[in-house]
Amino acid sequence: MWWFQQGLSILPVALVTWTAATFIFAYITAVVLRHVDPLVPYISDTGTVAPERCVFGIMLDVSAFLGMATTYVRYKQVWALIGQEEDKLYKLNQFGLVLGWISSFGMCVVGNFQKTTLFAMHLVGAILTFGVGALYILVQTLISLYMQPRVHSKATFWVRLSIGVWTIASIISMFVSSVIMYSSLPGVDVAHKLHWTPGETGYTAHIISTISEWSLAFSFISFFLTYIRDFQKINLRAEADLQSSHLYDSLHYSIATSVNQSEASPLLAGSI
Repeated sequence: MWWFQQGLSILPVALVTWTAATFIFAYITAVVLRHVDPLVPYISDTGTVAPERCVFGIMLDVSAFLGMATTYVRYKQVWALIGQEEDKLYKLNQFGLVLGWISSFGMCVVGNFQKTTLFAMHLVGAILTFGVGALYILVQTLISLYMQPRVHSKATFWVRLSIGVWTIASIISMFVSSVIMYSSLPGVDVAHKLHWTPGETGYTAHIISTISEWSLAFSFISFFLTYIRDFQKINLRAEADLQSSHLYDSLHYSIATSVNQSEASPLLAGSI
């Protein structure tokens, strides 16, 4: 059995791999078609023009689904480890699930509302994805702090804390540089500006902002790599509990043989 076949570790692996592939594919396509400049464009700019925006939206929708599944499994695992006796951890765990699902929904908004079409909605999606996502990382880091060393090692906490600091630093850098860029370009529709010339007004702030956005994106998805070892030790099962041995509204004939009215199987098929 391969390492990614143990437990549900395939979920964070798929989430990180698929999301990174989404960004890279959109970037390569946009650069090849000359829709953006090759030197560090905004991620959103690489998914603004057809045809890459179509694939970008679909792939981010899949990432959102994987994100919701991953955060749910994390919630169930923490719940199973701590139960309801530890009230502080129990509430943090519930709060983390809500934040994780909101952040995942934000990816759908980002992917389906391009910045050149509905900039306000695109901005809301970005705040939901990365802003709420940063809060999710903070909550999970706190949970890791309270669970070590009883449940996992201190190293796990320090790794998650480091990624959290990386994420916050990227957010601050992107926000400050974006404010400087927009303030230096009064009257310019920056949301529709896909091409930049080195040396023009606001170019340096633009480059810092785009680098910060890529850094933020990869810091965010890198956090889920820390779930791989944890998810190797969990599996979920779905149970089908039948209320009847037939699907008629009324009994049409007598059933002589007994029917097994419950079935339990892995939530994900295969050897996971």
